Amino acid sequence: MSIETVVLAVGSEDGKRVERLAEEIISVAEPADAEVVLTHVFDREEFDETSAKLGFEPESESSTPDAIAERHTTTRKLSEALSEAGVRHSVRGAVGDLADEVVETAEGLKADRVVVGGRRRSPTGKAVFGSVAQEVMLSAPCPVTFVREPAS
Repeated sequence: MSIETVVLAVGSEDGKRVERLAEEIISVAEPADAEVVLTHVFDREEFDETSAKLGFEPESESSTPDAIAERHTTTRKLSEALSEAGVRHSVRGAVGDLADEVVETAEGLKADRVVVGGRRRSPTGKAVFGSVAQEVMLSAPCPVTFVREPAS
């Protein structure tokens, strides 16, 4: 099976794992000459805060999830790493539930792989707080690569 399209889930917690995510996504996409779709999903509060910090006028036509995602620090760092490695990529933004938006994006693009980051959690922690990565792994229409946060 060839890999043509890879969706990289980017959320509010991924600033801590940019280097690890970049290494992993490059190792998957570069040899296959696949396109990476950086999919940054904001919850409503984060979207509004980030939009304001970046100087976007609320409700303006330029204040779209895609525009905010392109200028977000985490997404920019990932985009720079992919550009340096010569990996084709694009950026998409969305507002909503991270797992749902990533799965919908993967389905819509007919993605061959999804890459999602996360941290180590106990089984109790997953049961009580949920796990976005686990939900993506169970719902994605393609294989999912989980990138664990480096040990501190």
